[in-house]
Amino acid sequence: MPDEKTSQNLMDEKFMRRCIQLAKNGLGKTAPNPMVGAVVVYKNKIIGEGHTSPFGAAHAEVNAIASVKTKAQLKESTLYVTLEPCSHFGKTPPCADMIVENRITRVVIGLLDPHGKVAGKGIQKLKDAGCEVDIGILEQECREHHKRFLTFHEKKRPYIIVKWAETADGFIAPEKQMRTTEPQPFWITGALSRQLTHKWRSEEQAILVGTTTVLEDNPKLDVRLWTGKSPIRIVLDKDLKIPAHYHVLDTKQRTIVYTAQTEASKRQKGMEYKALNSDKNRAEAISHALHSLDIQSVLIEGGAETLQSFIDSNLWDEARIFKGPSLLKKGLRAPRISGTPIASKRLEQDHLIILKND
Repeated sequence: MPDEKTSQNLMDEKFMRRCIQLAKNGLGKTAPNPMVGAVVVYKNKIIGEGHTSPFGAAHAEVNAIASVKTKAQLKESTLYVTLEPCSHFGKTPPCADMIVENRITRVVIGLLDPHGKVAGKGIQKLKDAGCEVDIGILEQECREHHKRFLTFHEKKRPYIIVKWAETADGFIAPEKQMRTTEPQPFWITGALSRQLTHKWRSEEQAILVGTTTVLEDNPKLDVRLWTGKSPIRIVLDKDLKIPAHYHVLDTKQRTIVYTAQTEASKRQKGMEYKALNSDKNRAEAISHALHSLDIQSVLIEGGAETLQSFIDSNLWDEARIFKGPSLLKKGLRAPRISGTPIASKRLEQDHLIILKND
């Protein structure tokens, strides 16, 4: 028979798993706030639960406590939360204050918040008010869940996902003479893989492409094959070569163009233009620039040169690589990368491999 402490640990882990499960509902909606999950437990039974609302609205702890029907039970309840409750005023009041006001006696936390305005201050507020606080329950699972938020605050850059599709013989695109006259995507993968890519787009704050990809594919970079919010488009166009009628300049979603061109007449209305310092490591410069814009995650979809620049600079966290069944025999070679495989699956005729950068 497990002792009382072991039983409590198992119970704490069970409820923290539910917090992580709830928190995933905020994917792609809460940034720059973290997507937190919280549950309120009374006598080993969940009586309230919540996750972070879209940015500017209520945090997970507020939603969880608000869902409790019998508020008198709160003073004998435990609150479980994936990340340390905030202790500062932002778009909403401090969650730590609200927990104290509701006289919750125990709080179980997955991991500390690295944000400079929190960083242990929320926990200290709870302890000062006499609250029992336990930290580090399923810490690694919580770190994995909060990887975008943690990368942003700990590494001072966005969480970077590189993604591409390549043929069975390792090409990312055909030679120019094999393409159509009108710029459009050259499809290597099937419909299911393309739909999954649009799902991924809805989960990240931004999507990034280089000039050549735009000129050859004229992509929209939206989520038309999925539901959700289209990401911020980040376009690298050093000399402003992209014609005004191309999709990325259509003003249908926020678009930021990084360029070295300062001539105002070449700039399109409705676009945001940022200076691109070509003297520095481009991938590093872009990573710092996106961090300054509070962009916590970015999906890099091409082209090969842009992808390789981030890979060579070791500025990537995940690689999502589709391998289609077709053969090109010649063309543009796919990026070269090595990492730890964390997932592999079949999608119709395609093979998806996901690597992690350790």
